Parts: sequence; C-alpha cells; structure tokens
Amino acid sequence: MGAANNRITMLSGPRNISTTMMRSFESRPDTKVVDEPFYAAYLRSSGADHPMRDEILRDQSNDWTIVMEELQKNATQYVFEKHIAFHFTYAPSLDWLDGTRMFHLIRDPVAMVASYKNKLDDVAPIIESYRIQREIYERSPAPIVDATDILKQPDGMLPKLCNALEIEYFDSMLSWPLGARETDGVWGAHWYDAVNASTSFLPFTEKDIVLSPDLAKIAQACMDDYNFFRERRILP
Repeated sequence: MGAANNRITMLSGPRNISTTMMRSFESRPDTKVVDEPFYAAYLRSSGADHPMRDEILRDQSNDWTIVMEELQKNATQYVFEKHIAFHFTYAPSLDWLDGTRMFHLIRDPVAMVASYKNKLDDVAPIIESYRIQREIYERSPAPIVDATDILKQPDGMLPKLCNALEIEYFDSMLSWPLGARETDGVWGAHWYDAVNASTSFLPFTEKDIVLSPDLAKIAQACMDDYNFFRERRILP
C-alpha cells in the first residue's frame, strides 16, 4: 500500500466534532493521528489573532513546504490527519491531498457559528472553510458525513464511513480514555475542554439556537455549500 493510501485526511470546519473524530480514529489499533498540522502556517500567513497564537507558532512548524513534506513521508500504518479547511486559505498548493483517503465532515452552520462564537469572536472563517471544502470536493469528490448523523448513531455511521474509505471498522472507535492526549495540538488547552471530559460520542441534543443578525448572516452565507454537501452525504 502506498504512503498516500495510508493517509486518512479529514476536512472540516471549526466546532464540528472534529476532535471527537480524531479521538475515535486514534482508538483504532492501526492508526496514529496528526492534529491540525497547518495551524501555525495559517496563523503566520494570515496574522490572525487566535488564542495561544504565540504558543502555537513556537510549538509547530509554520513553513507550508516543511509541513507538506512531513505529511507525505512514507507511513507503515494509517495516519489520520485532522484538518480545519480554512487553514488552507494561504496554502501554496493542495497537491499533498492527492491520493489520500479523504472525507469531509460537515455540520449545520448555525450550530457551528454559535459554538465558535463561544471560543472566538471572529467566526467569519467558517464561510472560508465551506468554500474551500467545496472547491476541494469539486476537484476530487470524496465521502461526506454530517456530524449530526454521527452523534445520533455513531455505531451505524462509523462502519459506513470506514467502508467508504475502504478501511476496516473497529468497535474501539466508539470510545476512548478520559483526558488530553500527547498528540493534541498545544491549542487543546483552550479548545478541547469538552472532548477531554468525554470518553465516547456525546448524545445528540436538539438546541433552539438564536443568532444575532450579524452571526445569522455568516451562517446563511454557508448554507448553499452546506446543502450541497448534505445532499451528497453518506445517509444514516
């Protein structure tokens, strides 16, 4: 099996159970994980003032080329790469995705905006995440899963996702030990409190979300792309 085929690349927007999915794949006996490898490169290129910016820039390479080359090294086991799509905004190339076992994780933009706002004031990058994911999908179609479907039925959706990726499913993907991981990015101290308190997929709960007019505009700007993906997703 080639190195690219050993790479499982998940593309997601922020606040979209992406870290929970990373926990799930790390619970496989044959997989290691890489957490948001382009975060520092994005921060350097964008100048965005994110929580723990200085710590991230010190802890992780911010050179696009170095990160791309590192991801493309030969691997003897599966490597699950968790990517937040707007981190690719300034990427000089997307060729490093070619040939990987890619999938898209989506979520209702209203829920994403509400959750992201609790951690960071600037929620506009959610629009960019959906734009980039759609651009990548149209370049190279890949399986799509909706976070709501997974939370409602993880034991049903994860086997379907694994089948679409042509990898074996393990029941171990349904649970994990409590707490943080050495594989978590340094930013986990700010973002991963809920995941660190979990040991499995949290039950889905319907919430009545009311956004301010400005936030509602951002969510609405994502809806065309979200619906595009939702129509093509793996069904429960």
